[in-house]
Amino acid sequence: MFVAVVPPEAAVEDLDQFLAPRREASPFRWTLPEQFHLTLAFSGNVPERAYDDLVDRLERAARKRTPMQARFAGGGAFPNPGRARVLFASIETSLETSLEASLEAGAEELRRTATGARAALAKAGAETDGKRFRPHLTLARIGRPVEASNWVRLLDGYEGPTWRIDEIALVASRLGEGPRNRPRHEVVEAFSLGRVTGQG
Repeated sequence: MFVAVVPPEAAVEDLDQFLAPRREASPFRWTLPEQFHLTLAFSGNVPERAYDDLVDRLERAARKRTPMQARFAGGGAFPNPGRARVLFASIETSLETSLEASLEAGAEELRRTATGARAALAKAGAETDGKRFRPHLTLARIGRPVEASNWVRLLDGYEGPTWRIDEIALVASRLGEGPRNRPRHEVVEAFSLGRVTGQG
């Protein structure tokens, strides 16, 4: 299972259309657009007995965070463009639209959202991977390291539409159940960011 931000259909479609004519000319294993997500926290094992506690903790953690404006812009490669094994799209987040100064605050809010999700997993008794949070959307995986500087330059020219992160999702990854024996991702819970106010 993992906790993630799931982008809206318009953002997925825009990025997919940008990538579509370029996919054929690559040796990469591309992520299916319907599986696009930004992982905040990952657990290889969530015990059944921990599930209800985890849901409660994630709900409380989400309430402490503020909705953000977001867009996919630019990209990169892990571990580096010279020996790439993963291609990714970068994400920019801000707390107020169109204010450059708020990008740093938006990045910090996203980091805090990820920290809260990891803490919820750990306190509920689920395993967490312990890796440093690096916000990205995995676009493709590569079987052996390749030189991908041209791909990174191409991604650097991409700027997607702005959208709103107002919830996080708990996603079950069902291994081998997706197309071509890939995992199938299923959102099992969703949690609104910020305090829920009454309807006026």
